[in-house]
Amino acid sequence: MRIVSLIASGTEIVCALGFEAALVGRSHECDHPPAVLRLPACSEPKFNVEGSSREIDERVKTIVRESLSVYRIDAEKLKNLRPQVIITQDHCEVCAVSLKDVEQAVCSWLGPEVKIAALRPNALADIWQNFRQVAEVLGCPSKAQELIDQCLPRMSAVQKRTGSLPRPSVACIEWIEPLMCAGNWVPELVAMAGGRDLLGKPGAHSPWMQWDQLRQADPDIIIVMPCGWDIGRTRREMPVLTKQEGWHQLKAVCSNKVYLADGNQYFNRPGPRLVESLEILAEIIHPQAFSFGHYRKGWQRLLA
Repeated sequence: MRIVSLIASGTEIVCALGFEAALVGRSHECDHPPAVLRLPACSEPKFNVEGSSREIDERVKTIVRESLSVYRIDAEKLKNLRPQVIITQDHCEVCAVSLKDVEQAVCSWLGPEVKIAALRPNALADIWQNFRQVAEVLGCPSKAQELIDQCLPRMSAVQKRTGSLPRPSVACIEWIEPLMCAGNWVPELVAMAGGRDLLGKPGAHSPWMQWDQLRQADPDIIIVMPCGWDIGRTRREMPVLTKQEGWHQLKAVCSNKVYLADGNQYFNRPGPRLVESLEILAEIIHPQAFSFGHYRKGWQRLLA
């Protein structure tokens, strides 16, 4: 079998199901497990990914306003790889290569022998369904349940342990400028980790918000996890928030409970490593109860 995955979480699902050796191509964002970096990248963004969160947002919105795709697929390279299975997504046209992008790229040569799996993860239940969807298209439906059975006990153990703990209020920031809070599966993870998400709604897309909304919510804990960014890049962008009027009066700031998390590797990837995302949240929200070893790599305090 020959597989091309054009979404990072899809690549991780394929590998977790035991089909890493069958991968022949990837997206420009697929980088885990590290061995997939040897594969040819079949996509690239149409915008400059360097710059501030405001600059990136403006570039993306300019492309979207012109009814264009945010990403470019190398159709010739994809065709030459002769994939039998293509994994993509139908969740967000800004976050990754979309189903529409794939259909446009392969419309001239796509035959009935090529199967396309388009993932649409809005909530945790959808992510488990995505495991089943990928396993089905790979011809190994039973492996999906095996993978789910590896993830759920670890997550349930965290949730059970938080049952008797206090539930501090939490705000998860998915983009800095303009401000966006994290939605979809993140509020569910916050609840499992023993917190109360004040701004995101489970299963709903991440909403834009105004600074005053965060200020009025005044959470006990703030976790900044920008989509596609690691901790270092997020830290460089933090002055956009810390210079806002009222920042230093926020409860989370006064108690030194502002944290930076690796959104790119964990929270923005709806795949098997959402288990680690939950563990990171548990370490942040209830540090006396949990220590999984994710500190520094998966999360850091804003002020160490």
